[in-house]
Amino acid sequence: MKAFLILEDGTVFCGSSIGSGREVISEIVFNTSMTGYLEVLTDPSYAGQAVVMTYPLIGNYGICKEDMESERPWTDGFIVRELSRMPSNFRSGDTIQHFLEKYDIPGISGIDTRALTKILREKGTMNGMITTHVYEDYAKPIARMKNYRVAGVVKAVSCREKYVVEPSDPEASAVSVYTARKTDAIKRHAGEGKRVALLDLGAKRNIIRALTERGCQVTVYPCYTPAKEILAEKPDGIMLSNGPGDPKENKEIIDEIGKLYQSEIPIFAICLGHQLMALAAGADTYKLKYGHRGGNHPVKDLNTGRVYISSQNHGYAVDPESLNPQVAVPAFVNVNDNTNEGLRYVGKNIFTVQFHPEACPGPQDSGYLFDRFIEMMGGKE
Repeated sequence: MKAFLILEDGTVFCGSSIGSGREVISEIVFNTSMTGYLEVLTDPSYAGQAVVMTYPLIGNYGICKEDMESERPWTDGFIVRELSRMPSNFRSGDTIQHFLEKYDIPGISGIDTRALTKILREKGTMNGMITTHVYEDYAKPIARMKNYRVAGVVKAVSCREKYVVEPSDPEASAVSVYTARKTDAIKRHAGEGKRVALLDLGAKRNIIRALTERGCQVTVYPCYTPAKEILAEKPDGIMLSNGPGDPKENKEIIDEIGKLYQSEIPIFAICLGHQLMALAAGADTYKLKYGHRGGNHPVKDLNTGRVYISSQNHGYAVDPESLNPQVAVPAFVNVNDNTNEGLRYVGKNIFTVQFHPEACPGPQDSGYLFDRFIEMMGGKE
């Protein structure tokens, strides 16, 4: 069946329908990762977005459910050059085509994703429509696209109830970021006995795994949990997770994070959590032209001068010019475009990063940041 991708600037791509045949309007973004399409589909940070995979062949190793970052996919749509319908992988339990159909996710294949990516880089992220309907006049669908906004996505992807994950739980022992790295074995239980409160803003499973394999008990809280409830349970540390959407939209959550900031409990924040902590501390954020999404982004540690290759997925960044140097100072910077990639808070046991140290698949260079968090909580090295 024919399918069309219509961009709000009037550009139209014609290809083949994959997954669901329903029509969807979404924000169109691109990801440059060569592997990890299942993790992309199931990453809550992509809620409200349709993802273009720049790697030309997608689906060749099928669907391995142990690799999913959440219970279900969150992307609005999926855009690829070529879809492999016959996966070859002993771990595969399904095809990507059936997976998309099962979860009613529309997609399109057979288009020039390189040309599409160039448009998004030159003109910036824009809205678009995936449809099988043949429009004779694009004025109406384009008007609908221009009115589309990604909104309310953090509450949509967050858990509904508090739950606890022990290091011995099946969730904790699933495929992990570090299980293949014997050099990390001595650190695996460095945080044994430590209790971590994780505010779920759209948390990936690998954040939980990175903590539990180090011996931590993780209590996961819904995004709207009052700070006093978290603080009342006296955790050893607090984590703010990744998540989707415009950080400034989450005013109530920012207010509660401000209260967590006032506590003396060590805090580690990733991606959206990094942005929300900055907003709570009085800094500002802004939207990037086309964002950072992929597994090969270099970031520089401003303290040591060392550069790490990181996995990233974000469309907003913290404005370093808005920082009060008596509150927070830059800790990491993006080598490609000099955008902020991390903050260290002055006089506080708080550090935050824009990238993903829990990346899986992806570079594991910055996984040591979880060890730093363990040390902040008083764990052994």
